[in-house]
Amino acid sequence: MSAVSSRLPVFPWDRLEPYKATAAAHPDGIVDLSVGTPVDPVPGVIRNALAAASDSPGYPTVWGTTALRDALTGWVERRLGATGADHRNVLPLVGSKEFVAALPAQLGLGPGDRVAFPRLAYPTYEVGARLAGAEPVAYDEVTELDPAGLKLLWLNSPSNPTGRVLDEDELRAAVGWAREHGVLLVSDECYLELGWTAEPVSVLHRDICGGSFDGLLAVHSLSKRSNLAGYRAAFAAGDPAVLGELLTVRKHSGLMVPAPVQAATVAALADHEHVGEQRERYARRRTALREALEAYGFRIEHSEASLYLWSTRDEPCWETVGALAELGILVAPGEFYGPAGARHVRVAFTATDERVDAAVRRLAG
Repeated sequence: MSAVSSRLPVFPWDRLEPYKATAAAHPDGIVDLSVGTPVDPVPGVIRNALAAASDSPGYPTVWGTTALRDALTGWVERRLGATGADHRNVLPLVGSKEFVAALPAQLGLGPGDRVAFPRLAYPTYEVGARLAGAEPVAYDEVTELDPAGLKLLWLNSPSNPTGRVLDEDELRAAVGWAREHGVLLVSDECYLELGWTAEPVSVLHRDICGGSFDGLLAVHSLSKRSNLAGYRAAFAAGDPAVLGELLTVRKHSGLMVPAPVQAATVAALADHEHVGEQRERYARRRTALREALEAYGFRIEHSEASLYLWSTRDEPCWETVGALAELGILVAPGEFYGPAGARHVRVAFTATDERVDAAVRRLAG
């Protein structure tokens, strides 16, 4: 029996540990801007819904409650601009990362199949391909891909790590190309609520997909918009034939969102006030860090959306990581997201106001 882990790269975050130790030794403590994990409180309306559903002794269902599916379809139409969504067009997920990692295998892909993802990208797209035994393919432009053997195409807008937002023409071109070549297009839209200088659009928007979900999936997460990373609350929406197949596979696998989390998701999607409040927090932190980084000599590229500033001093990324660690600031090396990121770092603005202020002071000298 061969070890599945032999197909995978070294877990990137382990390589950051020595720099984390250096940053933690700062007299005023570490400012961890490396992982984009929420630090602000879970909104009360969501916690109340979770608590009210906490007496849930029975098994939940993989497809979720009727109330959850109603909430998902309503949000997809209301927020994404989709048309005609019903329960067949949504699927609850146990967080989006498990879906990204497992999707190629759950679709039955394997040796001889190819999975494409952006050249600068969340590393789990590649991991999912490797877990299935498929060939990972990094691309610069969708329409320049060789379609031979290509079964799954990932988009990511807004991008992690760069914060780049694909415009409507780019999205339409990608959808058209994927449909022309019979390739399933899956759009990771987990940062869609966090546009700053651009307004992200879903591939499921009627103006992008022509009112049809055929050949398309969109993946969404409540981790960022609602501070629910600890809840593992996410969902996929789109092509009913693909989601129906995945539902059957996932029933056999027992991939069930816990019943209290399903109730919390319903509450989170019904309330937009907390999303606006959280956006305001992130906007303040983003502005403060961007100004401090630029004054320190960084150039910020893209970063029009998401929770990160894609930053460079035109030097190898590990040199930048090391220099900032000496200031007690920990950031993610761009190399984690592909060789094309070797001279950039990803700076998250998910730390508390107090820690962001500390970083700003240190950068100012």
